[in-house]
Amino acid sequence: MTVRTIKLYRNRLSGHAHRAELFLSLLGLPYEAIDVDFAAKEHKSAAFLEMNPFGQVPVIDDDGTIVADSNAILVYLATKYDDGAWLPRDAASLAGVQRWLSVAAGQIASGPAAARLVTVFGAPYNAQELIARSHALFVVMEGVLADRPWLAGDAPTLADIACYSYIAHAPEGNVTLEPYPKLRAWLERIEVLPGFVPMVRSDVLAQA
Repeated sequence: MTVRTIKLYRNRLSGHAHRAELFLSLLGLPYEAIDVDFAAKEHKSAAFLEMNPFGQVPVIDDDGTIVADSNAILVYLATKYDDGAWLPRDAASLAGVQRWLSVAAGQIASGPAAARLVTVFGAPYNAQELIARSHALFVVMEGVLADRPWLAGDAPTLADIACYSYIAHAPEGNVTLEPYPKLRAWLERIEVLPGFVPMVRSDVLAQA
């Protein structure tokens, strides 16, 4: 299959955008990263809102097919360009992956992702509550990863890609990963996958 260069609209500090970029790279797909300037409100411009009325990154343009939302992008790319390794086709395995996509959109978004919004973007949230939510999630994940190397089984799937970015950057939201050796080992396994690309780190740790 000939693949034209996919346009990825991103902000480099967005973990949601990093999910999409990471998976594009892991699949070896050609892509052009187009940075969206939040400070200049480019994500609220008329041109951007035509692609995503919610005014959020990431968005991809795959030869005219526009897909918004990080998890939707992951599913789209896996369905179109992969053979079932990243998104299993059998019902039980597919449900196992979907469970973690829901966690990424739920507990991760309202835990470590939100805690990072406080420090990196100045969001007016209750930081201590978000940090507590994050640790409650990490305790559960530590238990899951005690029994298997990957979140949804014995091989990496979209479950791991969807959950990686904000957990890897949780310390930027003052959520330490030190108590969770299984979780940290899981992050390291993702980081040695062929095609892995890191997410840029903010400077909040240097200011702490």
